[in-house]
Amino acid sequence: MRHHAADASVPATRVSAPWRLGVDLGGTKIEIAALDRAGAIRLRRRVPTPRDDYPATVAAIAALVDGAERELGARGTVGVGIPGTISALTGRVKNANSTWLNHQPLREDLQAALGREVRIQNDANCLAVSEAVDGAAAGADVVFAAILGTGVGAGIAVGGRPLAGANGIAGEWGHVPLPAPRDDERPGPRCWCGRDGCIETWLSGPALAADHRRVSGESLDATTLAARAASGDPAAVASLGRWLDRLARGLAMVIDVLDPDVVVLGGGLSNVETVCAALPARLGPLVFSDALHTRIVRSAHGDSSGVRGAAWLWGVGPAA
Repeated sequence: MRHHAADASVPATRVSAPWRLGVDLGGTKIEIAALDRAGAIRLRRRVPTPRDDYPATVAAIAALVDGAERELGARGTVGVGIPGTISALTGRVKNANSTWLNHQPLREDLQAALGREVRIQNDANCLAVSEAVDGAAAGADVVFAAILGTGVGAGIAVGGRPLAGANGIAGEWGHVPLPAPRDDERPGPRCWCGRDGCIETWLSGPALAADHRRVSGESLDATTLAARAASGDPAAVASLGRWLDRLARGLAMVIDVLDPDVVVLGGGLSNVETVCAALPARLGPLVFSDALHTRIVRSAHGDSSGVRGAAWLWGVGPAA
């Protein structure tokens, strides 16, 4: 990730800080966690996100950091995961589905509020880093981590570090079109980004529910639908099957281009028991290879991965 020069009045955070503080800035909640030198979570707090209120969002993050450090009795490094990225051109937030963050100088405002350097990365990149460092993909060189929840995103970690890309958009998998669309999948649902047929419009939890409603006429949320499928309900089984087919098409494209060692699935839909077991057989015929060696795994740290990965933005190992 390209960093703009910090204001000279903002002192760089000391590398010897005893705590790594990670902040996960989500659409509904902001969470902070403190990792000790061994990477164990020693403090974890969350507050509701002040939706559509940018100044209040900055103030909420600053208050969480201040409260954590008062409780810990020491300052720490601060990494923040956001549902977007920082533009290398302007230094401001772009591509955030929490739209009140877009075009705002979030890094500069947080640095001014906290009086130190703050590292910011896409939240899916934080998931990838967390799982690559000491999670389900520990020891893997190239990790692709997909968030399958209210929205769909993905991040990439190489050697345990986030890959942001030249434009800061590496891993923006949710906003490419669904590969190999069938006639009944064209042009696809309209996405919040203004395009039709984005992967997010097919693979998110609300997308699964909407697809089931279009086909069966029944309104179920994704959690209920997955439970019905597990119990053998034919309509729910069919809807989950269509979702798995689309997920396989989306991941096969990634494997053909990136060829990761591990694909980590996070977000609420990753908790559907059959997903990781069902994907390899569906992926095999789609991937341009004579054998599929990429492992498909569920995130080990669950909803802790975002804050853990944000904390690890300050490096791995003792006393980062």
